[in-house]
Amino acid sequence: MTQHLNSIPAFDNRHQYAVIEPEVSAVVLDILASGRYIGGPILAEFEQAFATYHHVSTAIGCNSGTDALFLALRGLGIGAGDEVITTPFTFIATSEVVSAVGATPVFVDIDPITYNLDINQVAAAITPQTKAIIPVHLFGQAVDMDALMQLATTHNLSIIEDCAQATGATWGGKKVGSIGHVGCFSFYPTKNLGAFGDGGAITTNDPELAAKIRMIKEHGQRNRYYYEEVGINSRLDAIQAAILKVKLPYLDKWNQQRRAIAQRYQEYLHAVPGIILPQQHPGGESVWNQYTIRVIDGQRDNFRQKLQDQGVNTMVYYPMPLHLQPVYQHLGYQPGQLPVSEQICHEVVSLPMFPELSMEQQDRVISAIKGFSRE
Repeated sequence: MTQHLNSIPAFDNRHQYAVIEPEVSAVVLDILASGRYIGGPILAEFEQAFATYHHVSTAIGCNSGTDALFLALRGLGIGAGDEVITTPFTFIATSEVVSAVGATPVFVDIDPITYNLDINQVAAAITPQTKAIIPVHLFGQAVDMDALMQLATTHNLSIIEDCAQATGATWGGKKVGSIGHVGCFSFYPTKNLGAFGDGGAITTNDPELAAKIRMIKEHGQRNRYYYEEVGINSRLDAIQAAILKVKLPYLDKWNQQRRAIAQRYQEYLHAVPGIILPQQHPGGESVWNQYTIRVIDGQRDNFRQKLQDQGVNTMVYYPMPLHLQPVYQHLGYQPGQLPVSEQICHEVVSLPMFPELSMEQQDRVISAIKGFSRE
């Protein structure tokens, strides 16, 4: 693809940094001067602020969103012989942690409107070996948590919310990560609340589960040098915690800016032929980590090239569903088995989306898309 001067990136956090740079610099310098780079009061303060934001009793910082999911599974005692139902249309972290604890991921197809788990197919996939469901609040939109929690209660299953792309999103007025048994968050820099490196967090209202997760993430120890089980080392370091504590009060404003950008895309692209726009479920409020359209009739690659020629960068999340990935061939899924996921993987394109995307930049994106549709 050709490079274009003054191109519009799919994501850009430089403008955001310029706004908060004085606050960030101050807290980072304070941490550097303190000598407390691991743990300490700033981590505890961020964990409390994050828990308060989500209206839960506990938040636990960790190394990444992947670790958050892994720790949640370990904390719930899920392992060999167990099955965990999830979506094939997500980043592999969601399923690889299931494999990492020795359990088996069971993939079910997605809803063609929201791209989230099809709850009816989840119900059909439950077996005596099923121990948990991992709903992914994909692209910032919440899964139907009312239906999912009812299903979990009926079958005595744990719900691990993958909130990596959805910090601040709601379902039924409740923040994602506060509805299931445990919530898992990523602070990767492209997320709605992004660190300046890797980071993650776990939320829960279960004190026993929280205590077990804290033990596992600290090498399996509750008391220093006395180990109860094999754990891991998964820390959210003090510098990242300090930066996230600065950014958290801005999150709702940034999410509202994303909603305004998404609404403008909806308004100006709704009549463009050859594309399908994303739709919100009326039960939730998305935070639009991505604005992902579908380009039909096999035109995605041509569409992306034409936009690139106009200086508009796009991304594809995700080009191949997880059930067909080489790593999961042993599970025996066949092409055509989860048709909605397979079709959507060939059509999705994520347009530029970040809170500071200017109206002029968005107009260029919209103009490029309309130009493609007229060709």
